[in-house]
Amino acid sequence: MDWVATAGDLIYESPGEAHTLVAHDHPDPMRVFFIVKGPLVWLNDKGEPDDYFDVHQYIALYKAHYEKVGLGAALIDKLYR
Repeated sequence: MDWVATAGDLIYESPGEAHTLVAHDHPDPMRVFFIVKGPLVWLNDKGEPDDYFDVHQYIALYKAHYEKVGLGAALIDKLYR
């Protein structure tokens, strides 16, 4: 089912649900805050683990982005213990 979230909406997605996030062209930028608990695990056609994405991959992505935009990867280290 297609639906559109608007400013102030809270969306809860149960574990195992699939989704596609689309940010429509709008004069106000979209802001989103995700809380992910545990790794994301992709399963193959047999239902067996095929790949995963965990906190360590998130940290690596953010460090690379901060370096790219000139903030420095070390700034990420200040955000967690």
